[in-house]
Amino acid sequence: MTSNQILLITGANTGLGYETVRSLCQSSTAYTILLGGRDMTKAEAAVKQVQAEFPNSPSTVKPIQVDIEDDTSINKAFEKVSSEYGYLDVLINNAGAQFDPLIASGKLTMREAWNKSWDVNTTGTQIMTYTFVPLLLKSSSNNGPRLLFITSGTSTLTEAEKGMLWIDQPAPKGWPKEPMRIGLGSYRSAKTGMNMMMREWVRILKEDGVKVFAISPGMLVTGLGGNPELIKKMGGLDPTIGANFVKDVVEGKRDQDVGKVIRRDNVQPW
Repeated sequence: MTSNQILLITGANTGLGYETVRSLCQSSTAYTILLGGRDMTKAEAAVKQVQAEFPNSPSTVKPIQVDIEDDTSINKAFEKVSSEYGYLDVLINNAGAQFDPLIASGKLTMREAWNKSWDVNTTGTQIMTYTFVPLLLKSSSNNGPRLLFITSGTSTLTEAEKGMLWIDQPAPKGWPKEPMRIGLGSYRSAKTGMNMMMREWVRILKEDGVKVFAISPGMLVTGLGGNPELIKKMGGLDPTIGANFVKDVVEGKRDQDVGKVIRRDNVQPW
């Protein structure tokens, strides 16, 4: 058993998830951080890396295998956390992926890409959450149990209608359209679905005192889109900026915006 806050983050061996672990390790608050990864070897390597970087951190980082596309994996992770700790204070649903570029390259059919996008970004996240909620409800943290979903700035219907992003600009007349003009339909649709899923969990857990958020971290230079250099040229931010934002939400600095999709500086419109 431990007196630390128990925090589980999925997809945490790389990208924003890993940077969030790094950010939490630099906090004065002591956490037991369960670094989730599909591949246990990669999760273990990430843990060793962060332990070497922050040997004096008050927090403890441990690897845990969890693949949100696999119900058996999710259930095994639940049993592990349940038996070792008996509760969970924070669940960060970070695992996600873009599959739209794989349609253009011919690596996935459109149906495969769309199904996989929803399976990873929405369905898998729903099942992960549903499975772990009983442990969140056993939290006795003074900060209150927290349920976080990592969403996307591309998921807002309001701004899409206003054409505020390059992917919202009309494609030139004619067919076929260039792959770039086809956009990220499966990814952003799945994340928009996640936003409503978040609202459902707000409703379901309101009387239980669970603080639920969707976090829109901004365009970050990670491997999510498959081309970090291109993202950087497009103005992508250092992922540590997004990670520090996630840490701030964990530590209660945006509690006035509970139940909403939040950005670092404002509330993202629906």
